Amino acid sequence: MRIPCTIIALLLLSVPEESAVASDRYFGGYECTDDCSGHRAGYLWAEQKGITDPIECPIPRNSWSFHEGCLAYAEDPYRGADEDDEGDEIE
Repeated sequence: MRIPCTIIALLLLSVPEESAVASDRYFGGYECTDDCSGHRAGYLWAEQKGITDPIECPIPRNSWSFHEGCLAYAEDPYRGADEDDEGDEIE
């Protein structure tokens, strides 16, 4: 069965923009999906735990951004958690 192009176009238009397009923000080289707060949380967690090797970062069950924040800390513990890669503040 063929689906008319207009139905496909309507389905694509109904997808919320934030789920269809990733953010233009990066944290430690990892693309943020929203405001980088998940990356910040993972970074701070890794800092608190003293993570030094990326293999020590927990495998994510529901938050890749937390995992990537942990990786960012293991890769560069001096970058800090308060700003994205462009220097914009993370709240």
